[in-house]
Amino acid sequence: MENPLASDLEHVLAQTGGLWEALRGARVFLTGGTGFFGCWLLETFLWANDRLRLGASIVVLTRDATGFATKAPHLARHPAVTLHDGDVRTFAFPAGPFTHVIHAATTSSSAVAPAEMFETIVGGTRRALDFARHAGATRFLLTSSGAVYGRQPPELTHVPEDYRGEPDSSDASHAYAEGKRAAEMLCAVYADGQLHPTIARCFAFVGPYLPLDAHFAIGNFIRDALQGGPIRVVGDGTPYRSYLYAADLAIWLWTILLRGQSMRPYNVGSEVEISISDLAHLVGRRVVGDSAVRVAGTAISGAAAARYVPSTGRARSELGLQLTIDLERALTRTVDWHRRRVSSTYVNN
Repeated sequence: MENPLASDLEHVLAQTGGLWEALRGARVFLTGGTGFFGCWLLETFLWANDRLRLGASIVVLTRDATGFATKAPHLARHPAVTLHDGDVRTFAFPAGPFTHVIHAATTSSSAVAPAEMFETIVGGTRRALDFARHAGATRFLLTSSGAVYGRQPPELTHVPEDYRGEPDSSDASHAYAEGKRAAEMLCAVYADGQLHPTIARCFAFVGPYLPLDAHFAIGNFIRDALQGGPIRVVGDGTPYRSYLYAADLAIWLWTILLRGQSMRPYNVGSEVEISISDLAHLVGRRVVGDSAVRVAGTAISGAAAARYVPSTGRARSELGLQLTIDLERALTRTVDWHRRRVSSTYVNN
């Protein structure tokens, strides 16, 4: 059957123009290829590779090749894809030269101990950088995080790349954020005339492949709505977030890899903020036609709402990137994908 993401993939191709010529005949190595980011990078890479006859190939690092083949057989079994078994911290280097390395493997689950989380992020980044040098790659992309800025001051509506805030290094719960900061430093250490690391500081997203049972509020809301509701908000619903659709995410990541300046971080996300409570109601209306929402917490009168919203002026002005799919359409497309998803193999045609 046809890939259910075909319209999104055609949209990505139309938005990226001649960007893909940089990957003609390329050999790409991707860590984290079986996660949310990785699946979208694979979907868009293979779509462009087939449509434009790029003659490129991609090696995907995974700890569970069998599981990935079950989850996304059309990706795992594509002739341009090779699955490479290994842990991101210790994987054996695949043979031969590579032109590009994308390091999208990470762990952010609250179930992971802080020490393991920090070591996985830092050790995995070092291993990926060592491999990039070994393989002769010239371009390297690190998917970092907006968490590197620490707590966003409530008076700062949109955090820019030159904001000098930082997480609290004395608090173990900030291991993820500190790991990403250390990963960016490693990129700076490895940057030289041969290897050009680029950095995408990623915020919040929605789209097919986003887990509905993890710690992502929007995924949990979609899950609750698909199950008939009510939609449950764990906190008081006052924090502000913004959400970029996965097709736009893919456009931004490929552009940063291929055209971004070395060691010049770019925020990746939407500037259109929405409170968690309003988001829950929006999901309810779009999915089940009502807004049955249960908010567990009570807002403190006069307290400033927490924010996690990027400024994307740098990406817009330097790379020509923009949001092309708004949140309401993003929700509709995500829900439709979940409703239509079947176990049949998709084909890129």
